[in-house]
Amino acid sequence: MKQYLKLDKWNIIEEDFQLHQHEISESIFSIGNGYMGQRANFEESYSGPSLQGSYMAGVYYPDKTRVGWWKNGYPEYFAKVLNSTNWIGIHIEIDGQPLDLATCTVKEFSRVLNMKEGTLSRSFTAELESGKEIRVEALRFVSMTRHEIGAIRYAVTPLNFSGTLTVTPYLDGDVQNKDSNYEEKFWVEVAKEFGENDALLTVKTKKLDFHLTSVMTFEISKNGEPVTFESEHIEKDKYVGFRAQVEAAQNEQIVIYKYVANVTSRDYGFGQLADAGRSALQSAVEAGFQELHKEQIQAWADKWRDSDIVIEGDVAAQQAIRFNIFQLNQTYSGEDDRLNIGPKGFTGEKYGGSTYWDTEAYCLPFYLSTADSAIARNLLIYRYKHLEKAKENARKLGFTKGALYPMVTMNGEECHNEWEITFEEIHRNGAIAYAVYNYVNYTGDLDYLGQYGLEVLAEIARFWEERVNYVPAKDQYVMLGVTGPNEYENNVNNNWYTNRIASWTMEYTLDVLDYLRENEPSRYAELVEKLHLTEEETAKWQEIIDKMYYPFDPERQVFLQQDGFLDKDLTPVKDLDPKHLPLNQNWSWDRILRSAYIKQADVLQGLFFLGDRYDLDTKKRNFDFYEPLTVHESSLSPCVHSIMACELGYREKAYEMYLRTSRLDLDNYNNDTEDGCHTTSMAGTWMSVVHGFGGLKVKDGALHLNPFNPGHWKSFSFKVMFRGSRLKVTVGEHDVLVTNESEVPADILVYGQDYTVGGMGNVKVAH
Repeated sequence: MKQYLKLDKWNIIEEDFQLHQHEISESIFSIGNGYMGQRANFEESYSGPSLQGSYMAGVYYPDKTRVGWWKNGYPEYFAKVLNSTNWIGIHIEIDGQPLDLATCTVKEFSRVLNMKEGTLSRSFTAELESGKEIRVEALRFVSMTRHEIGAIRYAVTPLNFSGTLTVTPYLDGDVQNKDSNYEEKFWVEVAKEFGENDALLTVKTKKLDFHLTSVMTFEISKNGEPVTFESEHIEKDKYVGFRAQVEAAQNEQIVIYKYVANVTSRDYGFGQLADAGRSALQSAVEAGFQELHKEQIQAWADKWRDSDIVIEGDVAAQQAIRFNIFQLNQTYSGEDDRLNIGPKGFTGEKYGGSTYWDTEAYCLPFYLSTADSAIARNLLIYRYKHLEKAKENARKLGFTKGALYPMVTMNGEECHNEWEITFEEIHRNGAIAYAVYNYVNYTGDLDYLGQYGLEVLAEIARFWEERVNYVPAKDQYVMLGVTGPNEYENNVNNNWYTNRIASWTMEYTLDVLDYLRENEPSRYAELVEKLHLTEEETAKWQEIIDKMYYPFDPERQVFLQQDGFLDKDLTPVKDLDPKHLPLNQNWSWDRILRSAYIKQADVLQGLFFLGDRYDLDTKKRNFDFYEPLTVHESSLSPCVHSIMACELGYREKAYEMYLRTSRLDLDNYNNDTEDGCHTTSMAGTWMSVVHGFGGLKVKDGALHLNPFNPGHWKSFSFKVMFRGSRLKVTVGEHDVLVTNESEVPADILVYGQDYTVGGMGNVKVAH
């Protein structure tokens, strides 16, 4: 744990500028609005270590795969969300000397991410080599209401001199991804234009022909009054800027307002980009910075109304959960079903910004409970639209039917090239099927099954049918050569979770077929014809369900992670010398693969997903066996363990795992926050509170709550939207208060007892 940020309920605060922490802060203080995102790079020039990052949702590049030994089936490329035009830049010179925090003396530095309002502010005093001191106060945000707009207020005050301030606001498209395989720059210039105080830059990607047009303008004021100034145009390859000079007296504040519109060819035709950018920019400038700021505050107030979690008596936990919720809300808005959620969101380049199974397994529940159901539905539509590509992916690997959804994707194609992950970690298919069930179970949107759900489920079931092997000697079906959620075991036979989720998928698909046959017979007939479904095929699925092999240890009465798991040394993690941890930074891959140590929940992932199928004793035996062997070196690990520990009554373990998942980035637990925040695992953090401490489950169309206080908090509360109602659940020391903040009555169960919470009413239950 490396805490250097001040604890605060609503803000992330850094009070001392430390060069070695800067890239970590660039990740943590990132801002976004679902359409674009920006790392916390400085507006002024900075020559120290930095990961420049400005990202446009859905704009990516197919960077050629770089591997030493090519194997049939390898994807041709690894998709990367691109570092795009740097729109925040404002180069500052004081009497000809550039402002650069890497070379000057920095005093009274403060950086604040205001999560309540969705803004990033920074203030500092800098002493230049000349001895001149200035005070800088900067505020910026990307608009949640005008998603193409970014706005900056940048104030400079000379403290011990009067002199000339040279201001150069600019747009720079000559950027590079740090993770470029061949150090290639992915953008080329298309056009640049200048107006009186505005400039336009259009760049396009070398492949796929994404176009990005950025339009900027700026204003300067002195002591609150507009300043008339002359400026000169600066243009270079993929760069436009203005250089303006202002005379500044000692203690006189000079304020630069910079407004930028970023528009892409995902939303406009190539010929429309310039007009669209100018129109969006003009509207923002007419509103003005203060009005844009007010809009931002109100938009975030609406977000927090639906998704806030309040924890009393534990500031570290309170700050952490709000940070997680904040990042989720600014990463995905759900308005565009072409978009999904990358593991780093808009905070870094690692994992290419692509879609993983994280979305279905961890993120979907957050959006189900904190937003209109259409938002979660769009996450499923995203996969439905990629169904044909998923079928193509299966054919590329030699399967004659069915769909294999990619491990990593932008457009439905597989773009991940680690064999043991890409081609063996096929359990991701099960997560997508489970997401269909989870969505329908939570929302009651049964129409989805006939409209979209069955087609996805049937093609996944077909994949499992072909992927299993029948063993006559056992009279059972097995699954060979897979990698489960625990990526510290590769190419194993009969990973319990993979076998179990495959069987469950086929079972659920048959249930959906039965439902449609009885309730939507005409649609059922259409789908049977469209999918060419036969009774022989569905009978085969049932046979596999009945005869699926599940490795099991009769002595310990636990499910085995895979056939050979008990052949390993089962020394628990607590008995390892701490110098070995984290394993992925200290052990060879060979040693990791031969060990029993688990990266993240595997068997326990299955028990979490399918919890209604197993009793508490079964869950307890498996938790007690596997958790001591788990190193939690995946960001997705602590949340599942926290939720299960809550169900089992392991309060200290539940709280320990909650803190680990919630403060993973704020305290840089995994020594990798400089690469970007672990955005998708943040949804797991939310689940730790709501599904863990809140005990939320949906069974047979009813909302169940079994909350308990971990003992470290005076109280906690969370919001859930459920079938038209917005409920606030407050868990105190002695009772649970459920308040309906909507007019729609809600039927719920608390500790197994039925209650109706009337519109704008409440129910109090002792515990």
